[in-house]
Amino acid sequence: VGKEQAYVVNYGYQAVLSIIDSLLDRNDVAVYDAESHSCIIDGVRLHIGKRFAFRHNDMDSLEQCLGRAKKITERTKGGILVISEGVFGMRGDRGPLEDIIRLKDKYFFRLFVDDAHGFGVIGKGSSLPEDPKLAAGVDLYFSTFAKAMASIGGFVAGDKKIIQYLGYNMRSQIFAKSLPVPIVIGLLKRLDIVEQHPELRARAWHIARSLQQGFKGHDFDIGDTQSPITPIYMSVPEDQVVSVLMDLFETHQVFCSPIVYPVVPKGICLFRMIPTAVHTEKELNHTLNAFGEVKEKLEKGYYKEKNTYPTFIARAAD
Repeated sequence: VGKEQAYVVNYGYQAVLSIIDSLLDRNDVAVYDAESHSCIIDGVRLHIGKRFAFRHNDMDSLEQCLGRAKKITERTKGGILVISEGVFGMRGDRGPLEDIIRLKDKYFFRLFVDDAHGFGVIGKGSSLPEDPKLAAGVDLYFSTFAKAMASIGGFVAGDKKIIQYLGYNMRSQIFAKSLPVPIVIGLLKRLDIVEQHPELRARAWHIARSLQQGFKGHDFDIGDTQSPITPIYMSVPEDQVVSVLMDLFETHQVFCSPIVYPVVPKGICLFRMIPTAVHTEKELNHTLNAFGEVKEKLEKGYYKEKNTYPTFIARAAD
């Protein structure tokens, strides 16, 4: 990812928590996107100094927060850490990294980017700006190995002195086990695939665009995703979500992740599809037909009459 040094971590969630905890003290200010992943939210909750959340991908809101943060750090002699994401995991939209980086000339801050959903997929393999000068504006770059790499663990990359500092201060890494060697060997092979087979990335994008265009063509709401992450927003009563999910899985053999309140508003279910390079056009058409049938059943009240939630719980218990 074009950085001086990197540090392999055991688990992404606790690593992000630990990175934020290690970097900040009571004199510093954290400024973060309001729709950041929970690991970021939990990390800034550990911070004993000030923190401000800016509206999702809203540069005006970010500037307002930076102005407030700057007034505080001028008094405390601390620093400002801005935190955003390369690709946001729920909506599939991308963080405006270039716009954020350009604000560094006006407000002196460090930028930490969580690119869990962008690494191996976006651009040439990351969400970093293609212009090296702009990419250098990302002081710390993080990704998990649990998405495109289909494994566990992750890494954080940046200037050598920062990475060395983190190596001695991230409690979640110092006082927990490292990745097993077989996992590391597997990850090295996966890195080779990411670097040597860009055609797989191109294929994944082809499948993703085809799926997204198909959903749009069938009048499904997929928001403004800018990545292979394909969210389908549907009005589904909370007590019918499991029934819909079981119908998709058991009747149509379609797997997706349901996201419900409080992540999305009550009455809305976000079905998150993750198309990959190994999906086929036939499977895409099958998926679209499956969602079409489910949508029709919802409109007719089918799931209200046939609540399979108790059956689902019983099976889970077994």
